[in-house]
Amino acid sequence: MDFGLVLQTDPPASRVISLMKRAERNGFTHGWTFDSAVLWQEPFVIYSQILANTTTLKVGPMVTNPGTRTWEVTASTFATLNDMFGNRTVCGIGRGDSAMRVAGRRPNTLARLGEAIEVIRDLAEGREAEVDGQRMRLPWVRDGRLPVWMAAYGPKALALTGRKADGFILQLADPFLTEWMVKAVRNAAAEAGRDPDSVTICVAAPAYVGDDLAHAREQCRWFGGMVGNHVADLVSRYGEHSGMVPEALTEYIKGREGYDYSHHGRAGNPSTDFVPDEIVDRFCLLGPPEAHIGKLRALRDLGVDQFAVYDMHDAQETTIDAYGAEIIPALGD
Repeated sequence: MDFGLVLQTDPPASRVISLMKRAERNGFTHGWTFDSAVLWQEPFVIYSQILANTTTLKVGPMVTNPGTRTWEVTASTFATLNDMFGNRTVCGIGRGDSAMRVAGRRPNTLARLGEAIEVIRDLAEGREAEVDGQRMRLPWVRDGRLPVWMAAYGPKALALTGRKADGFILQLADPFLTEWMVKAVRNAAAEAGRDPDSVTICVAAPAYVGDDLAHAREQCRWFGGMVGNHVADLVSRYGEHSGMVPEALTEYIKGREGYDYSHHGRAGNPSTDFVPDEIVDRFCLLGPPEAHIGKLRALRDLGVDQFAVYDMHDAQETTIDAYGAEIIPALGD
């Protein structure tokens, strides 16, 4: 199993770079960041410095979207980083939550997302693609490689992931829901004539190592609110008891009353008071190292290839170090 570190690009950027260097020293293989230009600093500028200050770490957004940048610009940015530092980028992409909504725009449609996945990958790898009716190619790309991993929760998004994406990003660490969603992605891949095992599975969630569970829960409760944004979209689309989405995912948002993006992804987010302890425990990894190891082994047995640690809390360094000292050695392949 591989391990990634997920950060927000809060200033100063030097701290983001420092934590990514620390992660690489501790055995992490991937460095991810949020991508929301209004809320945080521009990640692609920072990726250049992360890559320059690490040796093998692969970097990318968790996640970008097809709406905030034109597709040829996104592809060219990834391709430039790959040309400078070797093929060490991954494009995590989704419909767009905070990046779009904070700017007053609606998340992208799945049809547009599916088209963007193919166009961005083709352009970044040097192939011709069509953008808004115009055929184009990046003529300077040589031996480019850009895996595109899609974030998804709902049935149609999971099916699209299986048909078109190189990887699947699931932003929660509940084994029951992971099994259901991984199965949906792999079935869609098989139906599309692809090798289901060729789709990389990445589970991303907060991890907090320590014995004080009450404190750990409060530091990670924000995550249930973030996931709740996507769940609310699913409920509005499919209905609360449609059978299309497991009730284990939808039941907890009944007490949700709006969401303030100014606290997005941050400990102490006041918009997440509705999230019960049970959901925090199910969605996150909390407790001593052995608790993390046990849950990660269960996820690995379900086909998870990478666990990406959301490290947005008051124990960033100690979490990275604990993973490097005890957890990654127990799970690393």
